[in-house]
Parts: sequence; C-alpha cells; structure tokens
Amino acid sequence: MEEFGVLAERVVEALLESRPGVATAAGDHRFDSRLPDFSVDAVAADRVMLSDAANALSELDPDSLDVDEQVDHALLASFVDRELFELTEIRSHEWDPLHHNPGPLLHPLLARSYAPAEVRLTQVAGRLAAVPDALATARATLRDMPRIHAETAVGQFTGTAALIRDELPGLIAQAPGGFDEVEPAATAAIAALDEFVAWLRAGLAADAGPGRDPRLGRRRWEARLWHTLDSELGAAEIQRRAWANLDRVTAEIRAAAVELVGGPADDEAVRRALDVLAAEHPDDSTIVELAGVSLDEATDFVRTHDLVTLVDDRCVIQEMPEFARGVAVAYCDSPGPLETAAVPTFYCIAPTPADWSAGRVDSFYREYNDHMVRNLTVHEAMPGHFLQLAHARRHVGGTRVRALARSGPFVEGWAVYAEELMAGLGFGGLPVRLQQLKMQLRMTINALLDQLVHAEDLPEAEAMALMTGRGFQEEGEAAGKWRRSLLTSTQLSTYFVGYSEVAEIAAARPDGVSVRDWHDAMLAQDCPPPRHLRTLLGI
Repeated sequence: MEEFGVLAERVVEALLESRPGVATAAGDHRFDSRLPDFSVDAVAADRVMLSDAANALSELDPDSLDVDEQVDHALLASFVDRELFELTEIRSHEWDPLHHNPGPLLHPLLARSYAPAEVRLTQVAGRLAAVPDALATARATLRDMPRIHAETAVGQFTGTAALIRDELPGLIAQAPGGFDEVEPAATAAIAALDEFVAWLRAGLAADAGPGRDPRLGRRRWEARLWHTLDSELGAAEIQRRAWANLDRVTAEIRAAAVELVGGPADDEAVRRALDVLAAEHPDDSTIVELAGVSLDEATDFVRTHDLVTLVDDRCVIQEMPEFARGVAVAYCDSPGPLETAAVPTFYCIAPTPADWSAGRVDSFYREYNDHMVRNLTVHEAMPGHFLQLAHARRHVGGTRVRALARSGPFVEGWAVYAEELMAGLGFGGLPVRLQQLKMQLRMTINALLDQLVHAEDLPEAEAMALMTGRGFQEEGEAAGKWRRSLLTSTQLSTYFVGYSEVAEIAAARPDGVSVRDWHDAMLAQDCPPPRHLRTLLGI
C-alpha cells in the first residue's frame, strides 16, 4: 500500500492537471495555456480518475497516520468525493453556461505579473486559442438552461470579450514580439464569444419561459450542502439556529439604533437609524477610493489593538472586472497558496451598471454607504480575507492537499467573525456597529434563503419580504440576493455556518494565550473546515 504522502501527491497532481482553472487559482502555472475540457470523453475520463482516487484513499487506514496527515487525508477524500458528486449528480456543465466562461481563467494571466510578459503572453495565447473549441463544446453540451443563468451569462461573456479587447494590448505592449502569436487567437476568441452570446440571446428570445428550474430540490440541495460545508451540522439544525440568531441580532440592532436616534427599541427605530447612515454614501467615482481609505483605517486598528499579525503583502483595490459581475458586489482575489511570485491580492468592488436608473443607483449606494463599505473592507480585506489568506499561504505542509482543499465555511466564517470582532472593539464607532449587525442579519437570512429557496420553493415575494423586512435591506440589494440565491446553491449557507463554528473556536482561546497568538494559530493551518481546525488546535 502506498504511503499517504506519495498517494496524496499523486492525487493532487492528477487534480491539478485535469483542472487548469483550479491549478491557476492555486498558483501552479504549468497548465496556464489550457482551458477545462467538458467534452464527453474528457468528462468520462475525469470520472474514472476521481473514482480511482476515491478508492485508493479509502484503502488507507487514517488511524495509522499522524494528526496532520489524518486531516489532510480527510480533506483530500472530501475534495475528491465532492468533485465526483458535482460531476455525476449536479452536472453544472450540462445546464449552467456560467460554468463555461473562460474569463476567470484569462484574467489572472493578464492581471498578475507572476512571470515575464513573454511567458504570460504565450500562455494567454494558448487559452485564447482553446476558446472556440471550448465554446463549441458548451453549445453542444448545454441543454435546458435556467433563464436567469442564461441572462447572467450574456453579461459575463460580453465582459470576457471586453477583457480581451481592453487588457490584452497592455500585455502585448510589454512583449511586442508575441503579437503575431496572440493576435489571431484573440481575434478568433472574441468572435467565438460574440457568437456564443448571440446563441444565448437567440435562445432567450425563442423561449420566453423561465427554462429549467434553478432550484435543486431538497434531496440534491442537502447532498450538495453536506459536501460544501463538511460540517456535523445538518440542514434542519442550521435552519433552527438561523431563525434563533435572527431573533437575537434583531434585538441587538434595535438597541443599537436607539443609541443613535432614540425612541422605543423597535423596527421603526432601526429604519430611522439606517436612513441616517444611508445618507452618507459614495458614488461610482469614489467607492474604490473609500475602500482604500477604509483599508488603511482597518489596518491601523488591527495594529493598535494587536489582534493578529500583519503581513507586508500588497492589496490592490480595483473595480470588479465585467466578466465577474452579476453575482456578488465584492470579492477578494488572492494569490494561490502555490504561487511563488510576489503578486498582489485584488479587492474588487462592482460599480453600478451603466444602464441602471438613477433610483436604482441611489438604492445601491444607500445600502453600500460609507459605514457599510468600512464593514465590507473588514470582511474582504483587513483582517478578513486578504489577511487571512496571506497567513494561509505561509502554511507549509507535508503535502499540497491544503492548497487545493480550502474550506468555504472557514474562509467566510473568519471574515464574518472579523466583522464582529472589529465592530465590538469600536472600529468605525456606532455607525459601523449598526452596519455590522445589519450584515449579521443579512448573513443569517442568506442561510435561510439558501435552504428555503432550493428545498422549500420559497416564492420571490416572500423572499423579498424577508430581506426587506427582517433584514432591513434596500430593495435593490434584496433583488440582487434573490438572483444570487437562484444562480448559486449552498454557498450562501457558508457564511452563517462558518461564522458559528469559527466564533466557537475563537471563544475557546486557552488561558494565558493572547488574542493575537490565538488568531495567528487559527490562521496558521491554511483553511481547513472548522471541525478539522479544532483537531489541529487540540480543542
């Protein structure tokens, strides 16, 4: 029988080679000239590879391994099982056009200087050359798409074409000798993207119905939730805890609102307080600058309160690329744990679309006001994702398992815990505290939406009432989250479940251990699921 380290490296290598997007995201650039292959033969071969890996891992006795190896074994087995489940049960490549968007695989090659421009240009040319065949495969594979996915894909694929037009010339200027290699591939890729968008639009025009129901249904949603969370908490317990947390946080935000505007501690006080804060907001021309100021403020606060060890990595704040818009308002794009070059993290924020009405824009910036942006920056950057993932990249393990098998609940759970930690210590004063509590309500409702939409057929009107009523969300924010609940499944549950578990670990800080040292210890193991982090920390 193979030793675990040898087997783990063999399985990781097979996963990296078969998933070029995963490899690029992890910081392994050996496969940067490839796109994923969703042809029938490639999917069949992938299934065999995953099944063989699952069988080989199941033959190992975890009790014969040390603690770190036991965790890595569990993480790798879970990763393989999840990929196999996605390939055989969910089969997103057969109905979700977003699954075929080459934009996320092109952007890091253009945006990050991880290698000389000549090398990156050759890799970009390889991926661009693969676009026509990849999209032809997508057209042959996709059937019965949900209308909301097809509509979102029109915007994202249009954004990918714009990415090539707008960003590629800058890379060519650094390596003009590569023009003859990349220009034909770029022209063909843009033509293929335009053709694909036209195909999507024709399908939308020909069928005015909703298409395939994007809701997974109870059985498939619960199965996917189990794979996503890797937690001992089941769906029923998560829903019970979420309703209880909603009541708890409602009482807290009412009390905080009274501090700001006075009067009885009721929902009307909360709305008046939030209205006061909503009036102080950025616009499309200032939101990125405000995020930069907020990052400096948050960094100084973390340093002053000695909350966690800071790093000297760069964080660049920028507008979200068009190809990525339509699902979330902001995200953190961090270098992968296998990255060896000194490249920055991107904290991306989406400005309002050019075709939005003035009223919709105003609603957006009432939601993402000055104080909410400060709280958002805590989540996405400091001491949230940016700092957390910088610590994670410094983990050195016996295998590359944790570079692939990162836990969404831990990543999101830490960021939500960071919001609560910072606001509780006074960052941004009462205004940020109110916004943080509002985000707690949103996070909790996210978990409820995820389950109620996919497993209990929650109607849109009831979802909107829950978000605008119990969550005090602006109409535009609620509408966007309704779309996200249909475009994704189980990811919206990671925030609440992850926060619940990470906060419990933070509260288990041993006597005599400083806050900073305990936070450092929590972040030093890369990003395992919280239940495994407890094992690694000896809790």
